[in-house]
Amino acid sequence: MRDEPLHGRHALVTGGSRGIGTAIARRLAERGATVTILGREAVRLEQVAKEIGADGFVTADVTDRDALTAAIAEAEATHGGVAILVNNAGAAESAPFLKSSPELFSRMLSVNLESVVTACHAVLPGMIAEGYGRVVNIASTAGLKGYRYVSAYVAAKHAVIGLTRALALETAERGVTVNAICPGFTDTDLLRGSVERIVEKTGRDEAEVISEMVKDNPQKRLIAPEEIADAVIWLASPSARSVTGQSIAIAGGEVM
Repeated sequence: MRDEPLHGRHALVTGGSRGIGTAIARRLAERGATVTILGREAVRLEQVAKEIGADGFVTADVTDRDALTAAIAEAEATHGGVAILVNNAGAAESAPFLKSSPELFSRMLSVNLESVVTACHAVLPGMIAEGYGRVVNIASTAGLKGYRYVSAYVAAKHAVIGLTRALALETAERGVTVNAICPGFTDTDLLRGSVERIVEKTGRDEAEVISEMVKDNPQKRLIAPEEIADAVIWLASPSARSVTGQSIAIAGGEVM
């Protein structure tokens, strides 16, 4: 592990107890980073941390600014300053725009954008002081193009892309990089749950539902969480020190 380029770097992954977040945390641990996963459910976090070899966990609802800030401070008190921040926590709600209430927009902005702002406020001073830091925001292809019936989610993810670009410019001379990864439809338990609900509601079979989801993906397949994780490892590595302000789509060639 001492030969790994991330050895000794404290990495914190929000939404680390399932799906893409767990895959990212696992890869970071395999590459020698000291990994803290953050989520809402302590029992599940403890189980996942043991399973993937993470060094610890902290609990917080990322939409609670004070709780998230305190959880990050707790992680830093235990394992040192966060050198690699992966803002992975997020959520999506769907509705036609004219049925999308202000409250829905507020929820989507809170979980997908404001949580990123809070986490970055918490860790960037330490990164700048150390002259080293990696921030990776897990956005979405919805941050690069529009989709029907998820206008609030699209707006929030576009904002994450804009924030990423602005922070990259502000930190470019401080040894810190800030990038976004934009996955297409990814094979997680949350997506499978959505597929099951669509199957129950429409009577269509699972393969047909997934085929509809990936119709804009030229490879016609779901993205594996490990593909996202490998991109994070690259962005966190010394070899990507000149890559900042980028929004990297991992979507099988989908046109943005």
